[in-house]
Amino acid sequence: MLKGILIGVAATVLSGIAGAYLFLSLGLMPANADAKPSFMEKWAARRSLHATLSREAQPGTGPVAVNDESLLAGIRLYAANCAVCHGAADGKASNIALGLFQRPPQFAKHGVEDDPEGEIHWKIKHGIRLTGMPSYTATMTDSEIWHVTVFLKHMQELSIKAEAVWKALPSAAAPVPASKPGK
Repeated sequence: MLKGILIGVAATVLSGIAGAYLFLSLGLMPANADAKPSFMEKWAARRSLHATLSREAQPGTGPVAVNDESLLAGIRLYAANCAVCHGAADGKASNIALGLFQRPPQFAKHGVEDDPEGEIHWKIKHGIRLTGMPSYTATMTDSEIWHVTVFLKHMQELSIKAEAVWKALPSAAAPVPASKPGK
């Protein structure tokens, strides 16, 4: 009896693995960025991100002080590395942002000021799988990542000088044509 149960369990597990392999190998799971993700894909990605952040993100605040110098450095780094996907002060998405799935938040409209600094830093440093958010570990120093973190955390309470630089950041959003040619 026990032998039959074990054989049944093993057969069920092997069938599940074989089915998943065929599902992937035959291209039945969409790999295109414009396909709607399944409930399981969304659940797994969210669950994994939240669990990873709980385990790995540094609690508290980072080593960079909130002052004009750090905010301006953060804005410059954001402009060079982040604005193409997350937008400028106008909150308009670029063509790149519109083509990504999941669509990146436009921080001028939907900021991360309520997120802990450690989570913001972790997301910039390590990126987020399956979203288009790259890791900046190889291209920015930890200090630079902290400067961007400080800017994002405090972007709703910028000094007059930092606010002027943020508002002057050019938008990467494509202009909307008044009318199509030939019509």
